[in-house]
Amino acid sequence: MANIITKQIPNTLTCCNLVCGCVATYNAFSALFEQAFLFIVLGAAFDFFDGMSARLLGVSSPIGKELDSLADDVTFGVAPSAMIFTLLSAAQWPAAMQPAAQVLPYAAFAMAAFSALRLAKFNLDERQTSSFIGLPTPANTLLWASLIVGAGDWLASSAAGIAATLVLMLACCWLLVAEIPMFALKFKTWGWRGNEVRYIFLATSVAIICACGILGVGVAIAWYILLSAIVAHRGR
Repeated sequence: MANIITKQIPNTLTCCNLVCGCVATYNAFSALFEQAFLFIVLGAAFDFFDGMSARLLGVSSPIGKELDSLADDVTFGVAPSAMIFTLLSAAQWPAAMQPAAQVLPYAAFAMAAFSALRLAKFNLDERQTSSFIGLPTPANTLLWASLIVGAGDWLASSAAGIAATLVLMLACCWLLVAEIPMFALKFKTWGWRGNEVRYIFLATSVAIICACGILGVGVAIAWYILLSAIVAHRGR
């Protein structure tokens, strides 16, 4: 009996991630961006612990892998798309862009599609066992959630903010599937050697978030992308 329960712990945590993604999506469509951000963070926590528990308990399964991808695309694909869609739908579009104002918000859902593609590639790509190729979906989602919560008023109230949202959205869709190596926060040992980049990133990110608040999460993700590109360039 205990063994049966143990086997279900990772999948239960994955389902909690899925539920958080559904709640985050509902809040996003309701323009309750702070609540959406909270449930995205909770979903990310469940996503972290479901994989960890599966490895610790030795109960990884093909079903768990497929379920994890489904949950991730809701929490880290549909939810941020819903946030961007709601933001653009309520934005103060300039007169020159009014003809497209009814259509362009729907472009936000391209991010859900690219996130699904990113997750499918991750499941099949044997190069991504200890690092990533392309921007991880949780990082992309935290970037958008923090940006919309921290700077949503500016993004939705000016032509420059709307343009920046559209351009950044296209850039993130590309980064999700780009062949760009990005380091993972996976520690095989706790020593400095071999983990220099991870410790530098964590230390600087804590400082950034403490200084900038919620918006600092997005700044930290941007720093992660830049640092990954620097490390990849130096490793060539």
